[in-house]
Order: sequence, then structure tokens, then C-alpha cells
Amino acid sequence: QVQLVESGGGLVQAGGSLRLSCAVSGRTFSSYAMGWFRQAPGKEREFVAVITWRALRTYYTGSVKGRFIISRDAAKNTVYLQMNSLKPEDTAVYYCAVAEYYTLNEGEYDYWGQGTQVTVSS
Repeated sequence: QVQLVESGGGLVQAGGSLRLSCAVSGRTFSSYAMGWFRQAPGKEREFVAVITWRALRTYYTGSVKGRFIISRDAAKNTVYLQMNSLKPEDTAVYYCAVAEYYTLNEGEYDYWGQGTQVTVSS
């Protein structure tokens, strides 16, 4: 059973930074991708960023490109989301998830963390 545990959320002022972590344990795949998604109040969950574990291929949604950086530490089996220049519209619950291949489609992610709240005040 794969388990994902997010941490690092909190309250920050606009323009500030936070780093989210997602520790993965349990079954691993020969190659897989890890994604970050977010869900703001009253909105659908949306894709934020993805990284492939082996090739380190990354992709970001347009609204965070240039501000957020996704990375991973293989030794710690952990993926990170460094969030800079945060805006109030980044306020959401952030989820990490694992897929067996590179994809932006949340329906193709098999395992999900519990989510961590990020609140950006203006």
C-alpha cells in the first residue's frame, strides 16, 4: 500500500514563500510520476505541477510557472513544491499524488495524500 504524507502548509503573506513536502512510502513503481494538485474553496481540484521520478521531467500549470519549483529527493523518497511570490489566489488545499506514468490528468493518479492547507493573506 502506497502512503503519501504532505507537510509544510501554513499561513503566509502575499509575496512570501512556502515549501511543501510529500513523503512516499510503501510500494514503489519502476518508473512513476508525482504531481501536485490544489483545490481552492468552491472550486474544482486543479493540476499544479508534475515531475517524473527518473528523468526529472517537469511541467507546471501556467499560473504558477516561474514561481513554483517541483523537485524530488530520491534518497528520502520525497517530492517538494517550493512556492515563491505567493498570491492570495494560491490559497488552497494542496495534494500530492502518484501516477505510474507522466500525466497531467488527476484521474490517472492512483494514490493521494491527505492534503495540506496553504493560505496566502493579502
